[in-house]
Amino acid sequence: MTDILDKYAPIASRHDQLLEVGPDPLGVCLEEIYSATEARVNGRRTILAGTNNYMGVTFEPDCLEAAEAAVRAHGTGTTGSRIANGTYGAHLALEQALARFMGREKAIVFSTGYQANLGMIAGLAGPKDVILLDADSHSSIYDGCRLSGATLVRFRHNDPADLDKRLARLGDEGESRLIIIEGIYSMLGDRAPVAEFAEVKRKHGAYLLVDEAHSLGVMGPNGRGAAEAEGVDEDVDFYVGTFSKSLGSIGGFGASNHPRFDVLRVCSRPYMFTASPSPANVAAALAALKLLERDPGRRDRLWNNAQAIYDRLTRIGFEICAPMSPIIAIRLPDERSAVFAWNRLLEHGVYVNLALPPGTPAGVYLLRCSVSAAHTPEQVEAFCHRFELVARELAAMDSGETAVAAGA
Repeated sequence: MTDILDKYAPIASRHDQLLEVGPDPLGVCLEEIYSATEARVNGRRTILAGTNNYMGVTFEPDCLEAAEAAVRAHGTGTTGSRIANGTYGAHLALEQALARFMGREKAIVFSTGYQANLGMIAGLAGPKDVILLDADSHSSIYDGCRLSGATLVRFRHNDPADLDKRLARLGDEGESRLIIIEGIYSMLGDRAPVAEFAEVKRKHGAYLLVDEAHSLGVMGPNGRGAAEAEGVDEDVDFYVGTFSKSLGSIGGFGASNHPRFDVLRVCSRPYMFTASPSPANVAAALAALKLLERDPGRRDRLWNNAQAIYDRLTRIGFEICAPMSPIIAIRLPDERSAVFAWNRLLEHGVYVNLALPPGTPAGVYLLRCSVSAAHTPEQVEAFCHRFELVARELAAMDSGETAVAAGA
């Protein structure tokens, strides 16, 4: 009998190769946190540009005070699921606030954003239904589809015409059809053409679920996400969102106008069989939501920062994978270049995400940056300057290889 972990040997070997080059890109330790945008990493003060902290609320006094007060009033955890002892008044207050924010009748809070996708998808769809999902969907969406038992049909990324064809081919198959897209895709930072997908949805009488994890607070007049930004939020049947991006906490939610939406509370296993979010997380998320409502200027600061970084990196010569958004994904030619650049940036005091195949769409090698409203002009300038240094180092590395090859 083989060792039960032998199946992971190729992954472990590849990870070991990364460790030979420098620090573990999959296990970076923030040794001390100074603010929403700075921390100490490997003993060095480092600009954080890979945290998804889009609105920069993690150190806002209102959020800190709300979390502290909740811990003192309600303890460190609920120790129970929502269908047992895990529903506190704060959970209900947050659900009501989320419903208002999203312009929906109902909202359900889950313990994580990952579980929100599992709970919503597996609660809505069953073995007799068909789910049509964008091929580049997040892992939590794929896992929710598997848990549902529904027939799974993938359509080409951001391609409403391909979705239209696949729906037409289904004929009478499936009692219900659920289309799943994301507002902003987490790896490349590209946006879904939500209005076009909504048109296909209406044509075929399907349901539409939009995961606004990376677009909540970021897009739309009220910060509801990509669907609101395109003026088609009324065509969305179900929303999914997370607290771990723009709301600076932990948790997730689903929202809908469906009159029987609350039945998921007794039918969705990820909601029913896990401990509810801690009082501190709920209080912090609620405080952040209120902050975004009264300070829409944060979105302007976020987009101004994103535009400045996008323009500067483009001028430097980096290939950016998608039109400008708070996620700026820089494509490198190969794994060696990507790992080298990531390590050099970290040594220069900049943290971004290193993303490699098979975890990337189309097998690309990426440095993934996420911009924050809390990044100061000085940090933006320092960030871009350090990318310039790394661009020169990459060019020197390539020149050195060319010279060696020519000499050989």
